[in-house]
Order: sequence, then C-alpha cells, then structure tokens
Amino acid sequence: MTKMVKLRSLLIGGGFTLLFAVLVTRLYWVQVVQGEELLSKAKEKWAMDKEIPPIRGTITDRNGKALAEDAPSYTIALEPETIMNKGLELDVVKGLAAILSPADDAGAVMAMEDKIRTRINKKKEDGKYYAQVELGNDGWKIDAETADKIKKMISDLQSKLPKKNESTGILLLPEQKRFYPAETMASHLIGYINKEDKPIMGLELTLDKYLRGSPGWLIYEKDRKGVELPDSQSRYQPAVNGDDVKLTLDKNIQFYIESALQKVNEKFKPKSITAIAVDPQTMEILGLANVPTFNPNKYWETKETRDFLNHAVASQYEPGSTFKLVTLAATVEEGLFNPNETYQSGSIKVADRRLHDHNISGWGKISYLEGLKRSSNVAFVKLGIEKLGQDKLRQYITKFGFGARTGIDISGEVPGIVNMRYAPDFATATYGQGLTATAIQQTAAYAAVANGGKLMWPHLIKEITKPDTGEVIQKFEPKVIREVVSEKTAKQVSEYLEQVVSDQDIGTGKRAYIDGYRIAGKTGTANKVLPGEKGYAEGRWVISFIGYAPIENPRILVTIIADEPDLGGDYHRGGEVAAPAFREIVSQSLRYMGLAPTTVQTQPAPVSEKTKAPDLTGMTLDQAKSLMNKSGVSVESYGKGSTVLAQLPAPDTEIGNSQRIYVVLEQPEHVSIPNLTGKSLRDAMEVCSLLKVRCQSVGEGYVAAQTLEGTESERVLTLSLKPYSELLETPDNPAESPASATGSKTDKNAAKR
Repeated sequence: MTKMVKLRSLLIGGGFTLLFAVLVTRLYWVQVVQGEELLSKAKEKWAMDKEIPPIRGTITDRNGKALAEDAPSYTIALEPETIMNKGLELDVVKGLAAILSPADDAGAVMAMEDKIRTRINKKKEDGKYYAQVELGNDGWKIDAETADKIKKMISDLQSKLPKKNESTGILLLPEQKRFYPAETMASHLIGYINKEDKPIMGLELTLDKYLRGSPGWLIYEKDRKGVELPDSQSRYQPAVNGDDVKLTLDKNIQFYIESALQKVNEKFKPKSITAIAVDPQTMEILGLANVPTFNPNKYWETKETRDFLNHAVASQYEPGSTFKLVTLAATVEEGLFNPNETYQSGSIKVADRRLHDHNISGWGKISYLEGLKRSSNVAFVKLGIEKLGQDKLRQYITKFGFGARTGIDISGEVPGIVNMRYAPDFATATYGQGLTATAIQQTAAYAAVANGGKLMWPHLIKEITKPDTGEVIQKFEPKVIREVVSEKTAKQVSEYLEQVVSDQDIGTGKRAYIDGYRIAGKTGTANKVLPGEKGYAEGRWVISFIGYAPIENPRILVTIIADEPDLGGDYHRGGEVAAPAFREIVSQSLRYMGLAPTTVQTQPAPVSEKTKAPDLTGMTLDQAKSLMNKSGVSVESYGKGSTVLAQLPAPDTEIGNSQRIYVVLEQPEHVSIPNLTGKSLRDAMEVCSLLKVRCQSVGEGYVAAQTLEGTESERVLTLSLKPYSELLETPDNPAESPASATGSKTDKNAAKR
C-alpha cells in the first residue's frame, strides 16, 4: 500500500515536473526565440491606422460664389439578419424604394424594390446572412435631404418595435460628397466627381491635382474595443486640403445665358445650342452654357452621352456669315473696302461653280455696305477673291486663329478644319462655307476686332489659392497672342457691324438691337453637311449670332450657335433664333454691370438718355404718371392717399428706361406689403426701402414667395428667390420675364442671314 502511494506520488510529481519543464521551454520559445516576431504581430493588432480624408478645393465664380464644394453625405447600409429577425423586410423594401426612386415612375420604384429585396436576402456560402450590405450607386453618398427622409422612416419603424430606439437594421454612415449648389449651372465647365470619388470631366478632372489635396493619417494603439490604450505611441499626419479655384465666370451672367438658351430650346428645339460670353478686352470667360445640359449632383440620370459634350470647344461647324468678319476686316485693313462702291448682287461664277446670295435673284446693283447689311455672299466673294486674293485671304484666316486651337484652359478643344485648295474653296470661305470653326475660335476672332485688333488667349481660370491662407499659387493674366488688324481698322469694322444691327429696315441683325446702346454684330446661317454624305442637307442649318457692346468701349461679347433649330423649313426664320437671345443676355448684363445707355433711343416709348428723376412729392398720382410717361418711365404706387409723400429713386437720381419710380401715397408704416412675386431682387429691395421694411433674401433670382413678420416699424420681410426658369414652372405665376423687367422689346420682323 505504501509502495503504491509512493509510486503514484512519483508519477504525479514526475508529470508535474515534465509539465513545468514543457511550460518553461514553451515560455522560453515564445518570449525569447519568437518574442520579437510575436511582439511585432501584436503591435499590428493593437495599432489603429486611420486615414484622414482631405477637403477637396472649392470652385467659385469671380465673385466668390460657390459652384462646387464638399458637403456632408451618407451611405445607406443594411443589416439583413436584424431586418429579417424583426419582420421588417417588407417595410424596409417599400420605404427605401419610395424614397430612392422617382415618385412618378412606378417602373423605377418596382425595380428598386427588387434590388433592395435581393440585397437583403443574399446569403453567404454557409447559408448565413451577410453582416452588412450596401445598395451600390443608389445608396452611396445620398444628400442630407434624402437622409432626413430615411431618418424619419427609421423613427416610424422604431415606434412599431417593442423596445424604444431598437435597431431597425438600417444604417446611415456619414461621409463627404462633392456638391454643386447651382445644379445645372455651368455644368459643362465644372464637370463632376462620381460616387467613387473620381473626377470624370471638366475642371474637376483637369485641375484634379490642385483640387484633391492629400490625405493624412492617425496611428495609435488600441484595445479590442478600439479604445486608445494609455501611454500608447500615437503618430499623426494632418490632411492637406485641396487648393481653391476662382474662375473668371460671373454667376449672374451665367444665369442670364442659361435662362435665354432655355427659352430658345423650348421654342425651336435644336439638337444643341451654345452660348459664350467674354470680356473682349481680356478674353476672360464671363459665361458659357450648352443645352441640353445635365445636373452634376445626379449625373447618372443623364442617359444621352452627347449631353455631356461641351460644344463650345468640342464641336465644329461651318460658321456661315459670321465668318464674313475675317473678309471684311482684311479688306478694310488692306484699304480695299469702299462702303459706297457698288456691285451686281445675285450670283457670281468662280471657276466652274456659280455661287448665289441667299436671295438668289439678288437686290440689283447695291453698295458693299448694303451687301454687308443684307449679308450678301456675292459681295464677300468679290471682296475676298477679286480684291484681296487667295494668298492674302489665307493669311488673314490664319492670323485670326482659324484652323488652330485657341489654347483655352478647357479640355476637349478641337482645331477646326481649314483646307482650301481650289478657287471655289477660297470663294466659299469668304462667307464661311467649306471650312469649319468652333464657337470659341469665332468668339476670339470677334473679340480681336472689339478690343482694337488684338487676338487674345481665352481663359476660364482666374487664380488658384491655398484654402487656409488665401495665398495665390497661380494667377492667370490676359495674354495677347498677336495683332491681327490695326486699331483704326478695328474701329471701322465695328462701325460697319453696328449698321448690321441698327438698320431696322434691311439689317440682318436688327433683332439684336437694344435701345440706348450701340451694338455691333453679325448673323450667320449655314447649311449643314451630314457626316458621310456629299453636298448640303436639305432644311438643316446652323444658326448663329455674334455681337458686342457698347462699341465705344466693349465690355461684353456674346456668341450664340444653334444646331439644327426647327424653323419649319424656312431659313428666313433664322433671325428669330439667336439674335433675340443675344439681346436678352446683353441687355441684362449691361445693366447688371452698371453701364448706362449712351445713345438716343429710337424704339417706341423712348427715353432720350439717362435722365434725372424729378421731384414728385406733393403731386397727385395722375400728375406723377403723366410727367413720367413723357420720359417712358413707369410709376408704381403704394397706399391710398391723394398725393405723393415719398419716392424712390430720390429726386435728381439718374434713371433709365428700364427703371420704375416707386411712390407712396400714405405713411409707409400704414401701407400693406404688396405682392412682390416675380420682381427682381433689386426692384423688391427698392419697394422695401420705400415702405421702411427690413428685407432679407434667401436664394438667387426672382421673388417666388414672401413671408412677413412683425408689425409697423418692426416689420421684417423674407423673400424667397428662385431662378426665372423655376419660377415659370409655378402654375398661375404672375411673374414678369427678366427681359421685360429690363425693358427688352420683341421685334416681329424676321431677319434673313
């Protein structure tokens, strides 16, 4: 018995000794032999490596108004197991689909329901649900408005669950997204960032190296719950935010352009329409737009890839009669243009081809100046071929920049085609057929005449700055490429082009006329050649107008090109397309720039010049209206008294025919606030000032709604503004058009070319 006990004790002791020896050996192996390697692996598990994303640089217009900026967003994630266990599948599928799909598209809602249902029910190979799934593009980087709807949906679902604030299986993961506050405005210039954070087009792509910045990082030691360990060795590298970009673009002028183009698009339904506005003295781009357009916030909703094309630089057309500028300027520069010399209009033979005026029978024997005003092709063939000659014509075409890229800082520019070989090629080139040009090339050519003879580099980027300090990294100054004609020639050509607009009997540009301003411009109507076909297509035209104002010191030049507008088969209606849009854009822009009218106005209800407002106080309303009617200035009254107590603008203030005089007929604090819907912000603010009401505005554009708070002297009026295009969509809206608000008038006589 004692022997057995001893044997057991020996075995147990030996076992413990052996176990201890193994343990010691293992500890030695782990701590000494493998110690360094295991410590390294442990540190990797402890370490928390977090990337800090940079803020992408902001893109603004010349006045600092944001066109592209980073904004908060959310990504939708779902927890399938939670959703299924709580019986929320149907509620989640229906609720999310209704929020993420267009409400008026039943097919899209059903497709979204199927997609969400499939994602929730998808399982791993072991038959278990995925811990978390996302919805792809539809649920990535949604905006705050959509996120608010989903938060409300989550709250409604939670109210149905047994426990308060219980998880519904719907998660909103905070992120940053690129946001374009002006939506479609200047979208072809700005471009967009896709949901994978990749720049796709426009300045977002070409300036990505400046805008994107560089990410930072934070590394620290953590426990298994992710909490930083005491005395952990942390390392931190801050993110470097992207640089800011200021453009030469003016958001207000851009708005005028897009509003005008939208009206042309609705009326004539062209394949596309493009407009460019520049300062001809510097060739800074003040505005540039294309229709159709797209919303970079929802780029995926644009199905036609051609809608992303910036036609201003990437499309080339036979320019037609706008190209006559080159022939005209060349012959004036060479001393060959005599405006009073006559020629036989109608047709002319060059080699084996007979070329015609658009009025085939012509107008008989007329002067070259009349030929310019009527846009006679024969006049320009005689000027360009018989007087100037082929070699000189080619030289001037090259000097004006045709056949070569302008070098504008917008991607996708094409050079156009200038390939004249035979006499008829040169002859048709004199009036803009048989060669191609881009909108930006023609804009630069006209600007060279407007600014006194200098061809300049067109550019969109004004400067690039550091976001934190405002330090200018790069500044883009105007550049003169070369002198194409003398200052004297440029002035003469401007005066000739002015008559194309001012002659209301035969001038083809008469629809571009603006009361009180001297406008120079030229129309263009070019037949189209279809790809792969010979000869010109029947009934298909490119309609254009290019002009600038005021010619004494041009501050704005606008090019408008409409590709295949629906003219009902009558090209004579071409004058109804681009010139009126030019007039609308330029009249609004000149007044926005503060440029007063400079000429005696000849249209109905004239105002001779900028005049001073008389003192109307003490007059009856009828007397005030009678006095101002003589100057074509309207009077708008408020209150129910018998005589004028106050007015705005004040007496002796300079006023033009686009302005109104506002008068009050009783004490301002007793006057009810009128309905200001449809008024410009300027007009609305003048009314508020007259009625002694504190006024504040939200948004941009024209008054869409108003809210009054307070009483008497404490009244505060909040004006909600919307772009005019959105204002038109409101049923029974009494808004007046921006064109009518600035005094534009519609000429009912069609121009020919």
